[in-house]
Amino acid sequence: MRVVNHQLVLKTKGYSDIINITDDLESILRNEKFKNGVMVVACPGSTGAVTTCEYESGLIEDLKELFERLIPQNKRYAHDAAWGDGNGFSHLRASLIGPSLSIPFNDGRLVLGTWQQIIFIDFDNRPRDRRLHIQFIGD
Repeated sequence: MRVVNHQLVLKTKGYSDIINITDDLESILRNEKFKNGVMVVACPGSTGAVTTCEYESGLIEDLKELFERLIPQNKRYAHDAAWGDGNGFSHLRASLIGPSLSIPFNDGRLVLGTWQQIIFIDFDNRPRDRRLHIQFIGD
């Protein structure tokens, strides 16, 4: 068994910017020549999230609308009063989805459904440079 760490750097737009990172992760897995194990993707910080979905324009639009209905940007949040940065909605949205994801891999391929992709969502209220941490554990 071995453990390998990588970083994936993303330039994001904020405001629920959704980025498909599946190809990047599969490329790293191929280059490391792992066969079987688990991959963990983690976003340090409290305004970004990692999950899966069918990455297509209709669903991306639906997700953004869902986040806005559940946790609207134009509402006043106690976090905004405490810090004055206006991104209380960002923290709440990220907490709802979560900062990390574990995906198994078998025979050198991520175990994903036919239409399932891995996405990063930047909920912050400004563009950012994000650094995701990727860890592979396996053989």
